[in-house]
Amino acid sequence: QVQLVESGGGLVQAGGSPRLSCAASGRTFSAWAMGRFRQVSGKERGFVAGISWNGGSTSYADSVKGRFTIVRDNAKSTVYLQMNSLKPEDTAVYYCNTPLTPNVSDRGGGYWGQGTQVTVSS
Repeated sequence: QVQLVESGGGLVQAGGSPRLSCAASGRTFSAWAMGRFRQVSGKERGFVAGISWNGGSTSYADSVKGRFTIVRDNAKSTVYLQMNSLKPEDTAVYYCNTPLTPNVSDRGGGYWGQGTQVTVSS
């Protein structure tokens, strides 16, 4: 069993740079890739960013490339999503995910965090 607890987010002005955190329980955190997805009401949850088990590989959605950075600290069992140059269209509920594989997956299987709202005001 893996539990993912998210923090960060809230109301941010356009151009802001918040950081989302996701802390995982369980001793196998360092064995799994981690990812971030987001969902706008009425739309499907979509892949935002992912990082492999050792941080050696990352992947980003085209819409966030160059603005978002995902990193992990295996000693703290935590993954971070640094979000820069936020735009109103980044407004969504952001979910932490582990696909229970060592490599990044954009399919969204495995375990999910509870989600955290990010609202970007123009």
